[in-house]
Amino acid sequence: MSTVLHAVAHPDARPDFRRPGVGAVLVSTWRVGSPERQRAAVEAIRTTWESREWPDLGLLSYSVYIGTDGDALLHHSQWTSEQAYEDFVRTYRSDRNAEIDAAVPGIERVVLHRYAPPYRSRVLDGPGARALPGALAVVEVDFEGPDQGRRKDWVDTVFTAMDGDAGKRPARGGIAAHFHLSTDGTRVLNMAEWPSERAHAEWQADAPLDGAWARVHHYPGIAASRVRRYTPALSLSAGA
Repeated sequence: MSTVLHAVAHPDARPDFRRPGVGAVLVSTWRVGSPERQRAAVEAIRTTWESREWPDLGLLSYSVYIGTDGDALLHHSQWTSEQAYEDFVRTYRSDRNAEIDAAVPGIERVVLHRYAPPYRSRVLDGPGARALPGALAVVEVDFEGPDQGRRKDWVDTVFTAMDGDAGKRPARGGIAAHFHLSTDGTRVLNMAEWPSERAHAEWQADAPLDGAWARVHHYPGIAASRVRRYTPALSLSAGA
């Protein structure tokens, strides 16, 4: 007799970005319009997912983050493969989205991007490195056309700059950074964990504009970049 799996919410709301067995990472953004609707949408997601069986087709985790802009929700999910996600869309997604939309009408589903598991990760060694993340700084970098080697080289350039910060620029409580490459070859996503929004803002304000970091910011072929901050709200995975 098989065990029926249901979604289990974790109180620390933290996925394992380096989890073994992940073959695809899906990241999407919703806009809901206000902090009150952000919280209502998270609760609707929790209720909808916990009331149904976990989709047993390759979904490993599903996490939601609340944008500090008072509008956005960020969705991060880990799958064994992109095909597993396509199977979920075909068989499970519409029913779940319909229940969420009934609870919080007018959700705008803005964009979905597909990534490979992290190309490189760095666990930082600041004073808060052992803390649970209270904030997620999401850095998106778009490049002028697909180029796998260029994106990897840019990430390696970031790591060189971070190495140069040792003993000079304190991490101010940074926890970890996880660099993903999009499957379409055009972008890099860094999901950086911090104890608080303030800790990241202070670190960012102290950013040097010369040397290795200048090479990061002025790397050839970058079309656009942006940084947005989120707070962890919900992390789900399968449980008996």
